[in-house]
Amino acid sequence: MGAVLAFAEGRVTGGGDSGHIDVVVRRSEDGGCTWGPLRVVADGDGDTRGNPAPVVDPGSGDVVLLSSYNGGEATEELILRGEVPADRGRRVFVQRSADDGRTFSAPREITARVKLPGWRWYATGPGHALALTRGPHAGRLVVPADHSAAPPAGSSDTGREPRYYGAHALLSDDGGRSWRLGFVDASHDGHVNANETTAAELPDGRIYLNTRDQLGTAPGNRADAVSGDGGATLARPFAPQPALDRVPVVQGSLLHAGGALLFSAPRCRTPAPNPPSGASRTTVGPPCGRWPSPGGRPATRTWCPWTPGRSACSTRPGPRARTRPWNSAASPGGADG
Repeated sequence: MGAVLAFAEGRVTGGGDSGHIDVVVRRSEDGGCTWGPLRVVADGDGDTRGNPAPVVDPGSGDVVLLSSYNGGEATEELILRGEVPADRGRRVFVQRSADDGRTFSAPREITARVKLPGWRWYATGPGHALALTRGPHAGRLVVPADHSAAPPAGSSDTGREPRYYGAHALLSDDGGRSWRLGFVDASHDGHVNANETTAAELPDGRIYLNTRDQLGTAPGNRADAVSGDGGATLARPFAPQPALDRVPVVQGSLLHAGGALLFSAPRCRTPAPNPPSGASRTTVGPPCGRWPSPGGRPATRTWCPWTPGRSACSTRPGPRARTRPWNSAASPGGADG
């Protein structure tokens, strides 16, 4: 049995998104029944290292880990406003392990290869990356990520407006040794503001992507898209996924396993057409991510987006939402391609 690695952000000075944050890992050799001690993989040393996105390179068997960095004093708001110098702003690093996650190489910077001029915010993952197994791009590593763009010259916008967020992918065809950009979502029209994005390979070799919609004007808080060329482009722009419209504005997790596409995220308790200030558009009362579910376990939604024109949903305790078995004749969320 191979090792199981669980990565996280080790927030040393508090629960906020900036400050001293390390990338940490725990390792299990018995399928997750027991775990070894917490170990630091990338030490923030007073700065912020986070958004871990790990994947196993099928060619070498190495664990390849991407993560993001910024200075500990640099909050997301300051970065979005363009008030942080480049060396203290968001940067991208890669590490690898050749011993099943027992040790990792030092972080190696790849920012210049994968961050466009004019981008401000940048986040790898968070969540697992992909190693494609089917089709002409088998072996390719794909890392879903997101960014923010600077407002156009002459605009009165500051860059904090959610419409400047967008999703993109990082691609490697040599086992994570070199990287380039794949698709880039740069609509910035405010309809779907793609943010933290997760991905899974479908049985037909396409990549299904599901994203957090950061306060766009589209209904709901989740959107999806499909790539038919290994993450280089999208078959169509991100569009709302109504079967997940009870998920709040948070990161989700996606996995294809056992013939089903599994999605996991918190679930809002009740919808409201006019949510109170500070709440997700699909909540009543405080932000729905703070609501406990019966028994203290997260409530999840059973997601069946591939039934043409309909979705069957229910609430049940547990860690995941599960789709129907994959039907290659249908497309998730009505996605093209």
